[in-house]
Amino acid sequence: MPRRDQCGNDYDRAFQANLGDETHTFDSFECAIQKLAPTCPHCGVRIIGHGVEQSDIIYCCAHCAEPEGADALTDRAP
Repeated sequence: MPRRDQCGNDYDRAFQANLGDETHTFDSFECAIQKLAPTCPHCGVRIIGHGVEQSDIIYCCAHCAEPEGADALTDRAP
Protein backbone atom coordinates (compact mmCIF):
# COMPACT_ATOMS: atom_id res chain seq x y z
CA MET A 1 0.00 0.00 0.00
CA PRO A 2 1.31 3.49 -0.76
CA ARG A 3 1.84 5.81 2.20
CA ARG A 4 -0.70 8.60 2.67
CA ASP A 5 0.38 12.06 1.53
CA GLN A 6 -0.77 14.07 4.52
CA CYS A 7 -0.34 11.82 7.57
CA GLY A 8 1.90 8.99 6.36
CA ASN A 9 -0.57 6.31 7.51
CA ASP A 10 -0.69 2.89 5.93
CA TYR A 11 -4.42 2.13 5.63
CA ASP A 12 -6.25 -0.37 3.41
CA ARG A 13 -9.20 1.93 2.60
CA ALA A 14 -7.33 4.75 0.93
CA PHE A 15 -8.46 6.84 -2.04
CA GLN A 16 -6.68 8.98 -4.56
CA ALA A 17 -7.38 12.57 -5.57
CA ASN A 18 -6.06 14.20 -8.72
CA LEU A 19 -5.22 17.90 -8.81
CA GLY A 20 -3.85 19.00 -12.15
CA ASP A 21 -1.20 16.46 -13.10
CA GLU A 22 -0.55 15.35 -9.50
CA THR A 23 -2.11 12.32 -7.80
CA HIS A 24 -2.39 12.24 -4.01
CA THR A 25 -3.32 9.34 -1.71
CA PHE A 26 -5.40 9.86 1.45
CA ASP A 27 -7.24 7.83 4.05
CA SER A 28 -9.77 10.53 4.98
CA PHE A 29 -11.40 13.62 3.53
CA GLU A 30 -9.99 15.58 6.48
CA CYS A 31 -6.42 14.87 5.33
CA ALA A 32 -7.31 15.64 1.70
CA ILE A 33 -8.78 19.01 2.71
CA GLN A 34 -5.72 19.92 4.77
CA LYS A 35 -3.40 19.06 1.89
CA LEU A 36 -5.35 20.34 -1.14
CA ALA A 37 -7.96 22.96 -0.18
CA PRO A 38 -6.92 26.60 -0.61
CA THR A 39 -6.90 28.89 2.42
CA CYS A 40 -8.84 32.18 2.52
CA PRO A 41 -6.24 34.97 2.72
CA HIS A 42 -8.56 37.06 4.92
CA CYS A 43 -9.78 34.65 7.62
CA GLY A 44 -7.54 31.61 7.13
CA VAL A 45 -10.34 29.05 6.76
CA ARG A 46 -9.88 26.13 4.34
CA ILE A 47 -12.16 26.65 1.33
CA ILE A 48 -14.05 23.42 0.75
CA GLY A 49 -16.92 25.04 -1.16
CA HIS A 50 -16.60 26.93 -4.40
CA GLY A 51 -15.63 30.29 -2.84
CA VAL A 52 -15.29 33.52 -4.81
CA GLU A 53 -12.31 34.63 -6.86
CA GLN A 54 -10.63 37.76 -8.15
CA SER A 55 -7.24 37.96 -9.88
CA ASP A 56 -6.51 34.27 -9.12
CA ILE A 57 -7.05 34.84 -5.39
CA ILE A 58 -9.77 32.62 -3.90
CA TYR A 59 -11.73 33.80 -0.84
CA CYS A 60 -14.20 31.73 1.16
CA CYS A 61 -16.96 34.33 0.67
CA ALA A 62 -17.69 37.89 -0.46
CA HIS A 63 -17.67 39.06 3.18
CA CYS A 64 -13.95 38.19 3.41
CA ALA A 65 -13.09 39.39 -0.10
CA GLU A 66 -14.47 42.93 0.25
CA PRO A 67 -12.09 44.10 3.05
CA GLU A 68 -9.20 42.81 0.92
CA GLY A 69 -10.22 45.18 -1.90
CA ALA A 70 -11.88 42.62 -4.15
CA ASP A 71 -14.62 44.46 -6.02
CA ALA A 72 -15.06 42.33 -9.18
CA LEU A 73 -15.71 38.88 -7.74
CA THR A 74 -16.20 35.77 -9.85
CA ASP A 75 -18.23 32.87 -8.48
CA ARG A 76 -16.21 29.63 -8.76
CA ALA A 77 -19.32 27.49 -9.37
CA PRO A 78 -19.71 26.25 -12.95
